[in-house]
Amino acid sequence: MDAFPLARPPRRRPCDDEGPCDDKGLSTIEVVILAPVMILFILVLVAFGQLVDGRGALDGAARDAARAGSIQKDHGTAIAEAKKAAESNLADVCSGPVSVVQKSPGFEPDTLFTVEVSCEVRGLASIGLNVPTTLSATFSSPLDPYRRTA
Repeated sequence: MDAFPLARPPRRRPCDDEGPCDDKGLSTIEVVILAPVMILFILVLVAFGQLVDGRGALDGAARDAARAGSIQKDHGTAIAEAKKAAESNLADVCSGPVSVVQKSPGFEPDTLFTVEVSCEVRGLASIGLNVPTTLSATFSSPLDPYRRTA
């Protein structure tokens, strides 16, 4: 008689050298499921990186536009030069027209020339989500006391 009559035989692991492996193809299924998720995650990171890059470019364009306008001698030329500076900076960032609006009152000496630059950036369109994303930036520059007189 056995010493342990109710004892079970030892369990086999799923992958023994003696028999077939029960999880054949499991790693393939994991790759098929996880690969698209990882690719989508990377694309989302790239899209948000483009938004951050667009924000930095817009801040720089607002700074350049305010400075370009603040050294002009009259208001009309100041707005035109500010718009030209912003458009040249944002040519490869914006997917639509660039808007430049003066936010400061008047164009008197010893005041600030403040502009707001805004445009629609591509951002999430690179991953198929064509969500319009409009970014804007504001910057002020003092009107130059030695600005152009001719």
